[in-house]
Formats: sequence, C-alpha cells, structure tokens
Amino acid sequence: MMIRRPARAAIALTATVLSGTLLLTACGGDSSAKGTGGKLDVVASFYPMEYLASQIGGEHVKVTDLTAAGVEPHDLELTAKQVGSLRKAGAVVYLKGLQPTVDKAVAGSGAKHVIDATAARPLADHHLDEGHSEGDGHDHAEAAGDPHIWLDPTRYAAVAKSVGAGFAEADPAHAADYQKNTDELVGRLTALDQEFRDGLKDAGSRTFVTSHAAFGYLAEHYGLTQVAINGVDPESEPTPARLAEVQKAAKDNGATTVFFETLVSPKLAETVAKDLGLKTAVLDPLEGVKDPSKDDYLTVMNRNLANLRAALGATTS
Repeated sequence: MMIRRPARAAIALTATVLSGTLLLTACGGDSSAKGTGGKLDVVASFYPMEYLASQIGGEHVKVTDLTAAGVEPHDLELTAKQVGSLRKAGAVVYLKGLQPTVDKAVAGSGAKHVIDATAARPLADHHLDEGHSEGDGHDHAEAAGDPHIWLDPTRYAAVAKSVGAGFAEADPAHAADYQKNTDELVGRLTALDQEFRDGLKDAGSRTFVTSHAAFGYLAEHYGLTQVAINGVDPESEPTPARLAEVQKAAKDNGATTVFFETLVSPKLAETVAKDLGLKTAVLDPLEGVKDPSKDDYLTVMNRNLANLRAALGATTS
C-alpha cells in the first residue's frame, strides 16, 4: 500500500526489515516505557493515529504527533529529534505505507511496541459485503492502494481495538482503563457508522466527484461511487483523458458538486466544477485537522456526512 513520492530530503536512517506488521512485545511493567510523570510515551505518525492514541490512552499517556496540525502528511520530513523520539517511545502508532520517511524511521527505531494500523484491516473485512463502489469499474479501495482506512468507521474501530491491545501490552498496570476507553470509542464509531447508513440510504444519487481518491473505503462501505480527479496522491496531475472521464461520469450520474479538501489547493476542483457548471464543497479526508481545539475526527466526519447528503440529494431528517 506504499504511496510512491519523490524524495524531498535525505535522511540517514538504518532501515531494519520487520517481519509482520503488528509487533507487540510485552514489557511486563518495564519502566523504560514510561516517560515524565509516569505516563506512557506514545508517538503517533499523523492525526488519525494521534486521535486513537489520545482517546484510548487518556490520562495514562503522553502523545506526540509527528505531523503538525495543518501539514499534509504525505510531505512529512522528519527531524533528527523526531527520529530519536521513536527510539525512546513506549509505543508507536502508525499506518505503514502512507509516509515513507516514517516507515523507515520506525523500522530502524528498535521500538518495543509498534502498532501498525494496516494490520487491523482484516478484522473489518467482513464489512466489505455490506457496501461497495458501483458501476465505476474500479477495484476495491484496498486493491487500488488506498490507505485511508479511517474514513470507514468500522475499519477505524478495528484499528482502535489494536491500539487498545497494544497499550495494554506496553503498560499492563492500566490495561483495564485502556480496555474501557477502547470500548467507549468503538461505541462512538459504531454510532457514527449507523448515522452514515441512515443519512445516505435514500440519496437520490450514489455518485460523488472528488479531487483526491481518498474515499474508496467510505464509498465501498456505504454503496457509493467515488469519481476522483486525482489519484491517491493528492498532488498528482490528472491527464486530459482522465479529466474527460470525470466530466462524462459527472454528467451521466447527475453530479451536483465537486468536492475538494482542506489541506490541498482547491484550484483544480474549482476549475472542473466551473467547466461543468457544478457547485464545490469540502469533503475532508481527515489526514489532519487545521485546528484541533475546534475539530476532531467525529466533528469532521459529521460535516462530511452533511455535505455528502446535500450533494447526493438525501432527504431523511
């Protein structure tokens, strides 16, 4: 699921091949896992992982996000201090394949408790038969290399369970609290999933146009079709042939809106919308939030639902 991007900075890292994608080595109360104040030091690779770590860890963890608020995570360049924080971490939560520099740093860190979100995906595979992309000839999101598993709340819940289990291994003294927090978060994600199901069930259209192919899992799970101008890489340039395909799909399916996102320039989406006489709106892939004091995963996902309902002509209250 690697996203191949041009190297932006040379970072001297010794990469170690890790067997498996979820390494949880019990430390039996090892004090090296604890930082200042006796809290578990957790390093998260970007916002969706930081949100899980904070919600599940609660008062028992200190979470450091490698990707600052408002930064497009694909472009992350690690500092020497950040690389060092991985070596000292009591637990690392990341999504392999999204950020190549993070992958290399984690592989060379020697961290005892590494929780890779991609390892949790099989736990949610049974949901795939409940919704899928329709009529666009595209493969499933996973086959297409889409890393945005957190946009399907059921898959995100599976990752939450892995994070909870990982924290319990790293800090067994607080295992009961981690389990409680995990259960509560999974409950909120289950409720969000039902809100999406109810909110989209009577949509007049099942096709939406977006600037970035980030919504494959969301479309797959709720029986929608994503028509993306760009590929999984938000900064890729569409070919003229692809633009023609998007325009035809938009017209054929009665699309009303071209969606753009918050961390990437909306110019391309605005141009396509203008050519087709369509509106524009935000559909946030939640790779980060600009202001964590005002927004979190749930508030942004609820806005996404409202914007999808408006664009697709859903009428349920």
